[in-house]
Order: sequence, then C-alpha cells, then structure tokens
Amino acid sequence: MDWNRTKSIFIFVFLILNIFLYSLYLNRYNEAQSVEILGEKTIETRLKDDNITYGTLPNSNESATYITGKAHKFKNTDFTDGNQQVNFITDTHIRANFISPVKLRNINDDASFTEFVHANVKEGDSYVLWKVDREERIAIFFQKKSNRMFYYNESALLKVQWNLDDEVTMYEQTMIDNIEEMEQQETVIPPLQIIQTLYNKNLLKSESRIMHMKLGYSTFSNLTQTQVLIPTWEVQVKLSDDEIEEYFVDAIDGKMIEIQGDKQEGEEEDWGENDAI
Repeated sequence: MDWNRTKSIFIFVFLILNIFLYSLYLNRYNEAQSVEILGEKTIETRLKDDNITYGTLPNSNESATYITGKAHKFKNTDFTDGNQQVNFITDTHIRANFISPVKLRNINDDASFTEFVHANVKEGDSYVLWKVDREERIAIFFQKKSNRMFYYNESALLKVQWNLDDEVTMYEQTMIDNIEEMEQQETVIPPLQIIQTLYNKNLLKSESRIMHMKLGYSTFSNLTQTQVLIPTWEVQVKLSDDEIEEYFVDAIDGKMIEIQGDKQEGEEEDWGENDAI
C-alpha cells in the first residue's frame, strides 16, 4: 500500500469536508441573519411591503373603563305620540307602527335617518347610525355612550323601516339604561398595536386599506339583569375587491372578539306584525 498516496487522499477528503461544513455554516448564518433582520422590521415597514394602507389613526393615548347596564323595561307611559301604535314583543323589546307614516327628508342622506330618530324615538339621541340597507329599506342604529357605540348588542338596538314612498312605517327598539362606569380608567392599546395584532394573525390581506378604527363597547357578560361591557376597537378593512371586512379587538388585553352571533342577531330582518296595544 502506498501510504503517502493514502495520506494525501485523506487530507484531500478532510479538506473537502471542511469546505462543505464551512459553506453549510455560512448558509445557516446568513439565513439566521435574514430572519433577524425581518424580525426587526417595524409594523409600518411590513404594512408598506404588503401594500396595506391606512389613514389618520385615532388618538394613541385614549383611556376607557368597563361599564355596566341593564336592559330597559318599557312602559306604556314611555310612548306619548298618538301617531304610534306600540307592540310589546317583550317588556324589553318594542315595535312601533306609525298610523300616518313619517316622511324622510332624503333617503340618500344618512343624516335624514338620524333626524327622524331624534324626533320620533324615545331617547333617540342616544343612538347612532350604523348601517343603511337601501334595498331592504332598513336602517340599523346602535346605542352609544359618550359617542362610543355598543356593537351588535341585542339589548341596545334600533331598527327603522320605510316604504317605497320614503316614509317610515315602523321601528323596533331595545335599550340599555342604568349605565355606570367602573371607577378605574384603563389606558387602551394604541391603534397601531391593534393593527399589528391583526397583521400577525394574517387577517390583513395585501393590497387592502384600513378604512377606519373606532373605540366602542362589546358585551363581556350578559347576566340575568346586568350586562358588563368592555372597551373594544372596531376595525373596518377594505379589500382589493372592495369587499369590507370587520374586526373587533378587546382594547384592554388585545384579544380578538368574536361577535358573529350577535352580529347576525342584530342584522336579521324579522318585521312580523303584532296587534297593537
């Protein structure tokens, strides 16, 4: 056996092996560096990379508190308008039919629906317009406190219906009263951090635009008599195909809030007739 030749072969093999291992090390090092750099990107940069845009965000230093309230129990004395026949579906849910329908000023102007509610509905100024479906001729209002909506709360809804002559024929109403704030004010999670939460959960699609963010309340617990409502960020996102997606995030702890069931309840269109009392 030629030991010198064998030794040379071993040295060559080890040299090749060392080169391979060093190359492998470099590749893994570069990959780690790339991941590290990606991890250091700000949320603004990531959004820009995916062409996800947004306008002016709400105040980052807002504070809010948990609130409690009870479903209002309606009484006959709540309704003094002789043009309204009121049906008590339950003691917390009424339907009012107009004997002479009330003309809307302009159904293409959302302010017309607000004007009607302020003039014709009990505590009408405590509701804010959420959605107008002109095909079905229904406007949906949410109750509010300090300009913060109660999102899809079946105990804080107002639905208005009009006819082909642009006249309101009826409305349905539920309402929360005895609203009290808990003493401790909490600093809410800033809007950009909420956007990052949605982004990290892959809920924000590329080429989309965040249309608006608004602070309101969603139902935390619904006890027999009392509801507890928590501060909630509502985020509306417009996709590249113009479809609108809607997300709700707990403004205190950042958890996603699933309110699909409440949403379906709030938007269902059951306008059955009952005998007036």
